[in-house]
Amino acid sequence: MDPNFLPCFLLLLCIVAFADAGSVGVNYGRIANNLPSAVKVVNLVKSQGLERVKVYDTDPAVLKALSGSGIKVTVDLPNQLLYSAAKYPNFARSWVQKNIVAYHPSTQIEAIAVGNEVFVDPHNTTKFLISAMKNIHQALVKFNLHSFIKVSSPIALSALQNSYPSSAGSFRPELIEPVFRPMLDFLRQTGSYLMVNAYPFFAYESNSDVISLDYALFRENPGVVDSGNGLKYFNLFDAQIDAVFAALSALKYDDVKMVVTETGWPSKGDENEVGASVENAAAYNGNLVRRILTGGGTPLKPQADLTVYLFALFNENEKDGPTSERNYGLFYPSQQKVYDIPFTVEGLKNYKAPSRSPVSGGQQVSAPVRGGVSKSTTGNTWCVANPDAGKEKLQAALDFACGEGGADCRPIQPEATCYNPNTLVAHSSFAFNSYYQKKGRGMGDCYFGGAAFVVTQEPSAYF
Repeated sequence: MDPNFLPCFLLLLCIVAFADAGSVGVNYGRIANNLPSAVKVVNLVKSQGLERVKVYDTDPAVLKALSGSGIKVTVDLPNQLLYSAAKYPNFARSWVQKNIVAYHPSTQIEAIAVGNEVFVDPHNTTKFLISAMKNIHQALVKFNLHSFIKVSSPIALSALQNSYPSSAGSFRPELIEPVFRPMLDFLRQTGSYLMVNAYPFFAYESNSDVISLDYALFRENPGVVDSGNGLKYFNLFDAQIDAVFAALSALKYDDVKMVVTETGWPSKGDENEVGASVENAAAYNGNLVRRILTGGGTPLKPQADLTVYLFALFNENEKDGPTSERNYGLFYPSQQKVYDIPFTVEGLKNYKAPSRSPVSGGQQVSAPVRGGVSKSTTGNTWCVANPDAGKEKLQAALDFACGEGGADCRPIQPEATCYNPNTLVAHSSFAFNSYYQKKGRGMGDCYFGGAAFVVTQEPSAYF
């Protein structure tokens, strides 16, 4: 049974018993123009009892501010550097020397995230991922840091072909041989772990008619039985994580551990972003912290104590996309809490999660539908052509989309509004996206034999 549903006196016993069971960190994103200095941020993180931080680059000001703080740090090699890191071992060594060696161990860098959600990167950097990871690791070996710093890469849940029921979890078949097997071999050989970004909010937002809000927010509910193995789930987070564990098991990588590098819930959203509210964000993150720090693993992996990074430390006012994207913060830039939740075992002792509030959306208890478990496949997403697919494959896919696929290709005809730019990639992107939107943005609707992929910004940003 989920620890949320234990009586209070038993919950306190659990807190004592599992004090070291899980770990909670926070993502420190900085796509904003009004954030406090890195020094003030480090002091804020320490004051909240948070012991882990994940950043999206290797900004010197941030790494210097973290020096001597005792906070464990995960840094990121951005997607735009994957090509260089993959093609040029000397670049990887230079990057590690400049961005890791120069700060470690005073700044306690414990992991390097090579890229972020690379499989949905609109610039198609997937083919460089494995080589980049290996070259970064080899650079750590050269500087004798490989025993202290792990190398991995965060994946979105859109990397799953199936996610429901959890026991049927599997990776997208086109990614298994070229990417997942070599990556999982690498993680096993180096003693690293799979990084996963999981957002129950996106599943609920897109399927609020069939997913219970209580189930999404770790609140009391009848639960959902996995038809494949009979296990009962009382929250969507566990179900999503176990779908990844099942996908690992299907490929015989049960021994590879997992870290949840991003998860969160927005405190504000657009009218169509069902469930985005301060009350729900507080309930999700507060109950998640309790879930992690009281331990117990997941139904499929009862001993798998998780490290989880909340997204994100601050509301970031310069992020693109829907209103929710700018409202995932635990804190305002003023350093005031958006809502009050604890981050430590001690703080949990007197914590009471927010009570229910009227929220539009589905209230019935049901199993989450297949798909819709990642921000990369729900909400504001588009389908674009893969420029590396080749002319023949693109043309064939374009012919299908505009023909039997039923896409609206009138705007890309000569002299029509979207004819320019007159390129195969641009026209294919328009047709693929028309088909994808018409089909309801389902998983598999943006594939076209590998000629297309999903992005989270409008196609005009790329073509």
